[in-house]
Amino acid sequence: MCGIAGIYNLRRKPIPASCLKKMCDVMKHRGPDDEGYVFFHIRNHPFKDESYWMEKGNNLPANRRQEDWFQVMNGNGEFNFALGHRRLAVIDLSSAGHQPMSNRTNGIWVSYNGEIYNYRELRNQLKNQGHHFFSQSDTEVIIHLYEEYGENCFGKLNGIFALALWDGRHNRLYLVRDRYGAKPLYYTIHHENLCFASEIKALLQVDSIRTRLNYRALREYFTFQNTFGDVTLFEGVRLLEPGHFIVVESENMVKKQYWDFNYDEMTDRGENYFIEQLRERFEEAIKRQLVADVPLGSYLSGGLDSGSITALASKFIPRLMTFTGGFDVATAVSIESMFDERQKAELLSRQCGTEHYQMIIHAGDLEWALPRVIWHSEDLRVGMAYPHYYLSRLASKFVKVVLAGPGGDETLGGYPWRYKIFKNCQSSDEFEKATYNYWSRLVADQNFKKFFTPHIQKEFGTYTPFDSLHEVMAKNAFSSFLRKALYVDAKTFLHGILVIEDKLSMAHSLESRVPFLDNELVDFTTRIPTPYLLNDRWVETARTDINVSGKYILRRAMENILPREIIENRKQGFSPPDQSWYMNKLVQYIKDTILSDSSLGRGYFQKEYLEKVLEEHVSGKVNHRLLIWSLLSFEWWNRLFIDCEKIENIYCEKDRFNRRLIFQDSRLSSPINITADNTMSVNKRQNKEGAIK
Repeated sequence: MCGIAGIYNLRRKPIPASCLKKMCDVMKHRGPDDEGYVFFHIRNHPFKDESYWMEKGNNLPANRRQEDWFQVMNGNGEFNFALGHRRLAVIDLSSAGHQPMSNRTNGIWVSYNGEIYNYRELRNQLKNQGHHFFSQSDTEVIIHLYEEYGENCFGKLNGIFALALWDGRHNRLYLVRDRYGAKPLYYTIHHENLCFASEIKALLQVDSIRTRLNYRALREYFTFQNTFGDVTLFEGVRLLEPGHFIVVESENMVKKQYWDFNYDEMTDRGENYFIEQLRERFEEAIKRQLVADVPLGSYLSGGLDSGSITALASKFIPRLMTFTGGFDVATAVSIESMFDERQKAELLSRQCGTEHYQMIIHAGDLEWALPRVIWHSEDLRVGMAYPHYYLSRLASKFVKVVLAGPGGDETLGGYPWRYKIFKNCQSSDEFEKATYNYWSRLVADQNFKKFFTPHIQKEFGTYTPFDSLHEVMAKNAFSSFLRKALYVDAKTFLHGILVIEDKLSMAHSLESRVPFLDNELVDFTTRIPTPYLLNDRWVETARTDINVSGKYILRRAMENILPREIIENRKQGFSPPDQSWYMNKLVQYIKDTILSDSSLGRGYFQKEYLEKVLEEHVSGKVNHRLLIWSLLSFEWWNRLFIDCEKIENIYCEKDRFNRRLIFQDSRLSSPINITADNTMSVNKRQNKEGAIK
């Protein structure tokens, strides 16, 4: 995993090339191991002698003084294209994996973020076709694959990636994003310069680019708690859509789609066939994603998805390191009292023989984490993300790569309570309205004028969020509304989860992999017939609790591998008891933030409506936790990206909390306590045979 950045002038005019290092430096957390830059002066004729390029490393000046710049560049200060890279070394840790990387003739260059899990198979195939390799990296495979197949190569990559590829033989630039959107790639056009990067904050380092709010995205976010398509909260900044690439030649930019989800049901071959195939393909997917030259671990909750990943991964990695986040539920009310899954995670750790670490998150931890979460998230999406920030920080103390669970619900029918609302739909229009009403999870249309101020309402013009959702739903037609619901979830909710998953893991220089989204596995799981996804009769609890009826085929595939109590467990997301915390311990912080003079002075929201939301939540009348989180997040988004408020020592600070981390070796009867600086309070522990190390 890495950070990539670049600037390309659409008219071959000089670019502000001295900004490139600043673009990469602000993403240092994505790649602390190495940095590289290459600058081009492109002429009209592809790859001729009159074109030249210059490659630099960490000797580029951090400032933008012209005299320093020209001195480093030996007097050649004017370029019209530049590529930058920050490296998190995971495969081939040697300098041979340095990026940007070129082919032998320097005609093709790539700056790439991600992992290609089938690179070894592709490498062997390419060697048989006459290609020669000089490194063990997956990056070099991408270059040779492009040489062989051109733009058709992108569909052959099984992995998570965002890349910029320069083909100097044809003066052609490609910007490419993986099938599912696990790795982000943002771009904007400013003064005829196409600027692109892994994070938006990198684009803001380019001269004269300033943050402006996208009002359409604002309306969309406070409807869905998400934004769809290529829209972001930053006006003029777009997010390349999953399964797409952009090809740029001079002034011409064309976006093409090379892949999309297919939820058409395959021929029913019987339950046993799908059980065996899923188990086999899932294990192969996990085995593929274990490739790394650095320590690798796995998140582990008490749930089916992370438990399945851990159980299969631990077959190949003895003493796999696992990580769990728990919650202080002492003041939790109602169902939130069950949100702490540490006990089930410990059960799985013991069975799988993992080296298990866990931490406890308290209500007060939100205030410290929130500005950091928003700084790294930038592009606000989905729900309460700060527990993931803490859990990623924990994992990064021990490993450089972690396996995570996103994708299982969207491919295997994990949200049965959602699907039931479409059961009685009689038409596509009725389905779209039901979907829109369900996903209007923050501010419903009838409250729109009470929530936003009249001035902001005028900024929206004729746009309605329903238009955005309709664009998603109109892209494909499936045999049933359930299959269409699965598609909509994958294109919207899953994408939002993946964007945040990437941002908050890379905040700690941690690579997060998602085995449920292995290409070969997805091509199978999305086509499993519906009766094997949902079954409300397979156990007694499924008859009374619709939550237990989802992912039936995965539950069956993991029988005899996971404990029965995990197989039959109801789904529980990694969510803190915020309904309870917002009613007591965090009330004052919430009021001080979203009802502050600075917040109200921005003129977005009507004070009376915000006060009503807080009163209803604190009194227990209405659970507004999602809206309160989004209001807190948006206020901090304004402070950081509009007001340019600084977070002190965001990349190198010592933790303010001496949080207790719990280490559970599956072969010990009691845990070892670890403080935030990883100092063990017990410096001896037993190994498997019982001897003292």
